[in-house]
This record gives sequence, structure tokens and C-alpha cells, in this order.
Amino acid sequence: MLKVCGITDDYFAGMAAMAGVECLGFIFSSKSPRGITPAKAAEIVASVRRRTSPCMVGVFTPRPVADILRISDKVEFDVVQLHGRYAAEDVAAVKASGREVWLLDDGGDPGATIADGILIDGVKGDQLGGTGERSDWSRVPIVQAAGKKAILAGGLSAENIAEAYATGADVLDVNSSLETSPGVKSLDRLAILLRKLNEVT
Repeated sequence: MLKVCGITDDYFAGMAAMAGVECLGFIFSSKSPRGITPAKAAEIVASVRRRTSPCMVGVFTPRPVADILRISDKVEFDVVQLHGRYAAEDVAAVKASGREVWLLDDGGDPGATIADGILIDGVKGDQLGGTGERSDWSRVPIVQAAGKKAILAGGLSAENIAEAYATGADVLDVNSSLETSPGVKSLDRLAILLRKLNEVT
């Protein structure tokens, strides 16, 4: 499954979904150039769903669970991705809303959380992902052995997407390699990536 994260533009989102991208991710972080408001995310999700039905993922850096649930209800997310250090009770509260939950990998035992999936992302200094740095791909089988979905992110691009696919990860999460500038994604770059991916699937 392919996820394109950092969606900010309704035209790109619609074209990506029509091209076969299975998941679209929306980032809620004031520090990210790909950050989006709940109103804009809801507008894009509604527009895309008029034509096709990809999985919609809300990506949340640390904030109160009440805010996460409010935004997820407004936008109608299928999955909540908790991108940061969240307590077990936070994960449980989001799961209780009936949504699938993906939790950022902390390098520990993936079986210790009730999250449905583990996001394996690149870490750079105190940045817990979203860096474009290659992550630890050896974590994929460890996550899956714990009965969790493995979402592989961190520096995925057209150049290494075939290698990433070969890891057997459940979700390949692509972001900055599709951009011409921070937050601005290119359909041409997406087409190249999809072509490379289609060659091995």
C-alpha cells in the first residue's frame, strides 16, 4: 500500500488518488511546511471522496487527545497517526473512537502497544521523523512479528521504492521526495515513483 503524506493541495490529492495512491496523509503541526488546518483538510477530503475513496490519515504531533478526536471527526479520518511520544492511555482513547491507530516507532517492543500499526521513520537529532532521513528498515519484520502493520517512512523516493517494497512493509509512506519545494508536491515526480513501484508489484 502506498501513502503520500503532507497533502496540502486538493488538485494533487485528487489526481494522486485517481492514479492509485491508496492513502493520503494530512499533517497537523505548526512547525511543518506541510502543516494544514482542519478546515482545509476537510475540504480536500470531501473533494477527493466525491470521486474515489483512498484511506485518509490524520498525522498528529503531540497535542491533547481531545483535539485529535475533534479534528478527526471533522475531517472524517480513517486512521490516526500519532507522530511523537504518546502515552498508552492516549493510544487507547484514540482507538476507542473506532479508528485505526498508527504509532511512531520508539525502537522498543512493538507488542507493548495496542496501536494497530507502527510507523518506522527517520530520526535526526531531536526530530522524531519527518526528516527525509532513511529509517531503520530492519525494524519491518520485528514490527510484523508483533502482529502490527509496518508503515515504512523516511527518505523513500523513486530511487529506492523498489528496495523499500522488498522489505515487505505493509505501507510505504512517501513525502518530501515528491516535492519541488517544501509542501509543494509534483505530479510528475509521483508518476515516476508510481512507474518504479509498478515495475516490482
